[in-house]
Amino acid sequence: MRVGVVKEAFPGERRVALVPGVIPTLAKADCDLLIEAEAGAEAGYPDALYAEHGARIAAARAEVFAQADAVIQVLGYGANLATGQADLPLLRRDQILIGFLDPLAAPAAIREVAATGAAAFAMELMPRITRAQSMDALSAMATVIGYKAVLMAAAALPRMFPMLMTAAGTVTPARALIIGAGVMGLQAIATARRLGAVVSGYDIRPAAKEQILSMGARFVELPLETSAAQDERGYARVQDEGFYRRQRELLGRVVAESDVVITTAVVPGSKAPVLITAEMVAGMPPGSVVVDLAAERGGNCELTRAGETVMSHGVSILGPVNLASTVPYHASQLYARTAAAFLVHLAKTGRSGRNLEDEITRETLVTHGGEVVQPRVRRALGLDPLATDPPGAGQGGF
Repeated sequence: MRVGVVKEAFPGERRVALVPGVIPTLAKADCDLLIEAEAGAEAGYPDALYAEHGARIAAARAEVFAQADAVIQVLGYGANLATGQADLPLLRRDQILIGFLDPLAAPAAIREVAATGAAAFAMELMPRITRAQSMDALSAMATVIGYKAVLMAAAALPRMFPMLMTAAGTVTPARALIIGAGVMGLQAIATARRLGAVVSGYDIRPAAKEQILSMGARFVELPLETSAAQDERGYARVQDEGFYRRQRELLGRVVAESDVVITTAVVPGSKAPVLITAEMVAGMPPGSVVVDLAAERGGNCELTRAGETVMSHGVSILGPVNLASTVPYHASQLYARTAAAFLVHLAKTGRSGRNLEDEITRETLVTHGGEVVQPRVRRALGLDPLATDPPGAGQGGF
């Protein structure tokens, strides 16, 4: 199988889908790499390094699409609505497309991908099961984002994070509140702790308490009914507005005591819940910082504007977008490992003829044979469930 990698087209994107270090892994699965010239340059991976590891360099993007059996991107069409549509004419029937596709938020784009006949796999739909952990690109990127969010907060905060004992007196530590204890939030807790802040964490999922405490942070307990807060995939469920209103009332006191608040609450396929109101922001100490990691989904703070920094009552509200791209070297490395593991998995299941009988393949496959086949994406489009398995199910040969 020939695997193709093109330069990311989303404005400002610096990551690359595969790095030279995963080429030996692909070679063991009988895959060779064709990569567009300069695709990895901004992430710190020059063409010469790919060539040293046995990859072939293509002069043009169209050449990669024309010759590759599978094309791997970081942000494919759907996740990249700005420029991704330009790749549609380059896709062909039965060609594999792998990447972040944002299928639940952009189902119309997935329908356009389906019309090309390509077999598209959305990395963000990777099931949360043990044998898929090495392929979990979403968690890998969340690790990078959680780390970088704390650095952004530290740079914007007009005080230092750690407690310092100096000849000029004692500097008290910053107080940081992390809302949401998924991979992103836990990494933010760990990073803030390393910088010396006094850290608290909050999550509506009961299971998160132990994880927050294990990171050395204080767990914020609110008197709310949360028994149904988590779905079978481990994600937070959407709650009704009454729940969020009560949650905001209870969180207000904790937010008012914090110098830094980092919010990470995102529900897949839905607008982010508003957890921080303008009134809560007004009650924070002057100079405080809110880093809203749900900015791309509408924001957890009602004052957030995606891609901007908003000042209100002396508080900075940061709404970063595509934050993983600001750490392109290691973000690319982590993404490449998950993508390579997934590609090897597809190669194995395809050859053994198990295809859609496999949960990993079945859950991530969004288009095949000209159809949108992922049930949740079909529901988002208002389409009826498929009467039978997608064309080719159980026949192998992807």
